[in-house]
Amino acid sequence: MDRRHASSGSPFEATIGFSRAVRVGNHIAVSGTAPIWPDGGIVLDAGSQARRCLEIALSAVAELGGSASDVVRTRMFITSPDVADEVSAAHGEVFSQVRPAATMVVVAALLDPRWLVEIELDAIVAD
Repeated sequence: MDRRHASSGSPFEATIGFSRAVRVGNHIAVSGTAPIWPDGGIVLDAGSQARRCLEIALSAVAELGGSASDVVRTRMFITSPDVADEVSAAHGEVFSQVRPAATMVVVAALLDPRWLVEIELDAIVAD
């Protein structure tokens, strides 16, 4: 089966050995996506971070031939219940009509202490 990869340009992709996203057949899996802007900066509010995570993740889905409407599952990792409403609102802006299966989990920490959210997702693209 054909296997394609999408890269976000992260310097960690080669050293860790991962891809932003992988498509096998009609399934696209997007790695945990952090809220990093092109200049390497990070905005400190959770809603903006969630929107940035989704922008990066959906760009990878598009690169592999899918769209937001193909997303069937999202996983949101947040560092505090206090940011759940902001992250939920950002998720709803993108997926209110798609309504994928979704999970939000509070974790002790993410790799960078400035990150309040990290998002991964799966999509199934119609043939």
